[in-house]
Amino acid sequence: MTRIDARFAELRAAGRKAFVSYIMAGDPDADTSLEVMKGLPGAGVDIIELGVPFTDPMADGPTIQLAGQRALAGGMTLEKTLAMARAFREEDDTTPIVLMGYYNPIYNRGVDKFLVDAKAAGIDGLIVVDLPPEEDDELCIPAAKVGLNFIRLATPTTDDKRLPKVLTNTSGFVYYVSITGITGAAAAEATDVGPEVARIKAQTDLPVIVGFGIRSPETAQTIAGVADGCVVGSAIVGEMATGRPVAEVLEFVRGLAEGAHQA
Repeated sequence: MTRIDARFAELRAAGRKAFVSYIMAGDPDADTSLEVMKGLPGAGVDIIELGVPFTDPMADGPTIQLAGQRALAGGMTLEKTLAMARAFREEDDTTPIVLMGYYNPIYNRGVDKFLVDAKAAGIDGLIVVDLPPEEDDELCIPAAKVGLNFIRLATPTTDDKRLPKVLTNTSGFVYYVSITGITGAAAAEATDVGPEVARIKAQTDLPVIVGFGIRSPETAQTIAGVADGCVVGSAIVGEMATGRPVAEVLEFVRGLAEGAHQA
């Protein structure tokens, strides 16, 4: 059982929905992003998605693209992202960490070395948005063998024919993308999301977490209400981009988490 599995078991026992937050490693700088990361569990975050900056983030909108550019300009790398996770683990050995990014940095490092290093750094799961199920032998199956969850995205265009393929070898949870488009592009609507979550849950026992287009505690509550929880990324990254103090960023996160937990 991974930390992700354990966390969802705890949430189910408490009758509570999950709140997942995304931050970009190294944005606006390495020290600040680590300080925010360390504060997320205390702000109510159940699972942390840690973005690995990449030069060509095809699934991400301008907010996260710019965060990745700032991080790269500041010298953030995959190695330093793993070091950030290790530093977090010195104080917190229970909050799950999911690395979210793209395959190229992992491929360049070497899959076997990456998996050993990620496991040692305390990473629990991976979201690699440009590796479809047809490429499971590349990373998904090797990750499972070392005890890392490989979390797949399902979208509004994932039809009933495609969905079983997407769910094959997926573990931890299913990440449902609430909109057709990039991160931060539009607002999520519970009336659209609810039937899609039900369709996915009819084919898997995994929790379904909804992301993209959630910017307020109210939306976090309504979306978590029709799923097993929600993810917020661009809204948090946008707050950090304004240069707000870490305490203010964490207070913003706390409001989102409380919204999700009230669902």
